[in-house]
Amino acid sequence: MAIPPSNYPSSSSEGKLLRFGLFEVDLAAGELRKNGRRIRLQEQPFQVLVVLLENAGRVVTRDDLRQRIWPSDTFVDFDHSLNTAVNKIRESLGDSASSPRFVETLARRGYRFIAPLDNATAPADDAAASAAQAADTPAASGFAAAQDDSSRTGLADEVALHPELHVPVPRRGWVRALFALIQVMYLAFYVSALYHLHDVDRVASSFLSEWKVLLLVAAVLVTGAVGIPLRFYLISAVAFDFRKLGANFRRLFPFVLVLDQLWAIAPFLLLPQIGVGLAFAACAALLYVPFSERTLVRLAYQ
Repeated sequence: MAIPPSNYPSSSSEGKLLRFGLFEVDLAAGELRKNGRRIRLQEQPFQVLVVLLENAGRVVTRDDLRQRIWPSDTFVDFDHSLNTAVNKIRESLGDSASSPRFVETLARRGYRFIAPLDNATAPADDAAASAAQAADTPAASGFAAAQDDSSRTGLADEVALHPELHVPVPRRGWVRALFALIQVMYLAFYVSALYHLHDVDRVASSFLSEWKVLLLVAAVLVTGAVGIPLRFYLISAVAFDFRKLGANFRRLFPFVLVLDQLWAIAPFLLLPQIGVGLAFAACAALLYVPFSERTLVRLAYQ
């Protein structure tokens, strides 16, 4: 189904803003903004987004987009270019193909913009005329100002949610820093345990049999030797903002989970110093840490 000609951009659309959620598209300036701040989006992804917005709620086929944005005399890999454009749109909007809030993929058909659109603003000349008319009436001017303040407040109070976790999206810098601190904590555990390996043997001997002590010391040696390079990898990956860390951590997570659960009993090696109650509390907290690591990675690397 071809896009109706009336939906194509025209001079009448210049000066209009298309708003949805926290975002707005300025057709005249060719800009995508979030809460008034410009979001960098290349020309072709922006054009694809405009077509989807102009046909919000309707399916836009891949052929429609080809005819609209990639003319027949353009020699490009259309499928790759379109997929790249849609991925860049989703990245800019914080959207997800698996659970879309804005751009929905319809297999073998095309795409559809599914979020509700606010009414587009009037062209610049009409807006100026309306403003002049409102200025002539003090009561109307005061009411319009109050409405404008109210809408701005509502927009500021609106919070962008993570597309998968459905929690407010935090700053990536803070999330990455917290994840790195957890890795430093485990690195300190390993180095300290290996440095005080004799003390580990002595403390364990006070409440374990000889063969269990040997097993515990061997576990500390092996897991510490494996854990140190693992933590260095995670620290360097988050420090350099390695974009594939999310996918790699998902593959590593079963191993990280087992390793972290084993080291969750480390507080019991300090039993003479901290007592049973504090050891149990620290152990319970450490049992949860690997799951928090996974959540932090999902927040920072969608």
